[in-house]
Amino acid sequence: MPYYQGFLAAVPEANKERYREEATKAWELFKGLGAVQMVETWGVDVPDGKVTSFPMATKKTDDETVIFSWIVWPDRATCDAATRKMMEDHSAAAEMEMPFEGMRMMWGGFEELVNVRA
Repeated sequence: MPYYQGFLAAVPEANKERYREEATKAWELFKGLGAVQMVETWGVDVPDGKVTSFPMATKKTDDETVIFSWIVWPDRATCDAATRKMMEDHSAAAEMEMPFEGMRMMWGGFEELVNVRA
């Protein structure tokens, strides 16, 4: 069963191209560890909320944009093994530079519930 890791963060707008470059490097790492897909999105219509919202969750500032991304793994076991390997071998991850404040990034793992297409 596919397993999804989702990510939400606020990235300075000035770092958009750096973010794209680092995401491209990250894909090579994740693909080598068994990931089957990675999607990175750049917020273009992400409204502020009154109670909760993506901008509020990430503590987005006026010069930042919210990103929403996910990695698809064949199953949770593959994802967990990749995570362990990255924790044990920091060399590949150390080469990447996050062009945003990592403390405000959130993530989680998800099992597929519904998947439909036109």
